[in-house]
Amino acid sequence: MKKLAVFCGSSNGASAIYIEEAKALGKELAKRQIGLVYGGASVGVMGAVADAVLEAGGHVTGVMPSFLDEREITHRNLSELIIVESMHERKAKMAELAEGFIALPGGPGTLEEFFEIFTWAQLGLHKKPCGLLNVNHYYNPLIALFNHMTDEKFLQEKYRSMALADTKPEGLLDQFAAYQPPEVKTYIKNESQT
Repeated sequence: MKKLAVFCGSSNGASAIYIEEAKALGKELAKRQIGLVYGGASVGVMGAVADAVLEAGGHVTGVMPSFLDEREITHRNLSELIIVESMHERKAKMAELAEGFIALPGGPGTLEEFFEIFTWAQLGLHKKPCGLLNVNHYYNPLIALFNHMTDEKFLQEKYRSMALADTKPEGLLDQFAAYQPPEVKTYIKNESQT
């Protein structure tokens, strides 16, 4: 893999561990010579992961909507900065550039980004891995919800297994390297079912 997108919060979170583990992910990406594609901010978990990649000599591409750039939160020391017009364009550009997607802890925006890209994978629009870096067990409730969706037959097991998760960057990136996408979802019935 040459580039991974990371979705994450523009806040620091309640515990220092969120920033520490964002930095650990950034260092591990650089160590594996994997470029970072992210939302382009200089603050919070977003800024921490970008700074760590840059400090370790890695490549960072930020994708920033113009209305947020005008609020002066854009990281000005990135390897590459792409300014787009909307949040939709930001997500599309990140999806185009990245070969996989990781969600670090964040708020509703992080979840929205992750769920959209996960849904695209489920529908066969891409075959790229999607994973949760479960720092401080932040994503335990979401992992439990994925399991509940599967138990209640709203999510097939083969798609449930697409939501990779690990508490450490190394473990998650190893899962990404071994990832094999499932068959594309279809609603077409077999002739025997009609």
